[in-house]
Amino acid sequence: MAGLSVDTPRPNEIKLHQQSRLMEISFAGGEVFKFSYEFLRVHSPSAEVRGHSPGQEILQTGKQDVNINHIEPVGSYAIRLDFSDGHNSGLYSWDLLYRYGINQDRMWQHYLERMDEAGASRKLSAELPEHR
Repeated sequence: MAGLSVDTPRPNEIKLHQQSRLMEISFAGGEVFKFSYEFLRVHSPSAEVRGHSPGQEILQTGKQDVNINHIEPVGSYAIRLDFSDGHNSGLYSWDLLYRYGINQDRMWQHYLERMDEAGASRKLSAELPEHR
C-alpha cells in the first residue's frame, strides 16, 4: 500500500451487488470498476494469501461462490472486506483497488492459469473443508 497522496485515486462510491456477487467502485476521476467477490477474495492483500515475501503466495481454491458480508472503512484510505468464508484480514487501499481495476483482466487470467496448472477447482469441494 503506497498510502494517500495528492495523486491517489479516491473512490466516491462503493456498491455491493449481492445477486451478481460484484463490488462496483466508482472513482472521482470517472473510472468505474466491477470486481467479482471471488476476484477480490483470491487476490486479497493479506499475508494469509500473499505470504510474507515474493514466492510465498498461497493459491486460493474453492472461492467461486464466496460472498462479501460487510465492508468496513479503514480510516480514509482503505476498506476491509468480510467474506463469507471467514476471511477478513486484507486491507484494500484505494491505490490497490485502482491498480486491481486497471490490471483485472491480466490478474484474472494469471489466476486461472495457476488454477489449471495446480489441477485445482474454483468450486468448493463438498468432501474437503473449505480452504482459507
